[in-house]
Amino acid sequence: MNAKPDNPKHKPRWNFPAILQVAVHIAACVPLALLVLDYALDGLGANPIQAITLRTGKTALVLLVLSLAVTPLATFGWRGVVRLRRPLGVYAFGYVALHFLTFIGLDYGFNLAFLRDGLIEKPFALVGLAAGTLLFPLALTSTRGWMRRLGRNWKRLHWLVFIAAPLAIVHYVLQVKADWRQPLLYGLAVAILIVLRIPAVRRAAAQVSANFRVRRSRVGGG
Repeated sequence: MNAKPDNPKHKPRWNFPAILQVAVHIAACVPLALLVLDYALDGLGANPIQAITLRTGKTALVLLVLSLAVTPLATFGWRGVVRLRRPLGVYAFGYVALHFLTFIGLDYGFNLAFLRDGLIEKPFALVGLAAGTLLFPLALTSTRGWMRRLGRNWKRLHWLVFIAAPLAIVHYVLQVKADWRQPLLYGLAVAILIVLRIPAVRRAAAQVSANFRVRRSRVGGG
């Protein structure tokens, strides 16, 4: 007896949003794994504390920018990325916490007097502390349980990210002594992503995306 041909309707389909989510978890852990490996192999250079501080800070900023990009990408039709917002934000805060603990622990030995003087002498540290403080309640309330408890106030609270992100850019700019190109590029990215959240701009972007998809479907349909 001949085997029946496979029914196309019953072929397994890839769950790309779930794959993306797993990829985000793996990718977010890679910088930490590499940092630990470099530490174990004595590969952090002459100033390991500075290397740890810079690497955790930059990773936190990258993840924060990516979390801000989720809603604009969804507006342009990539709705599968919406579920990535929470893990990106939580990992960003995780690296912020490591960044802060490196500063107060490894750099200042948890000495509050030295830390107070350091914050006064280094404005970039004070700005960074403000950004991290704003991100803390966002990470804490990122679960669905907190969304239910806070109701409409949840969205209002999470608008703090649009203050924290520019503060993180200012923190980066103030820390850099010579080449400002990289922090300014991050700043430009954050500015564009914030502008795309303005209701009028967001509606216009959604309309452009919808028109593009319609044209593409017509061309594909022949």
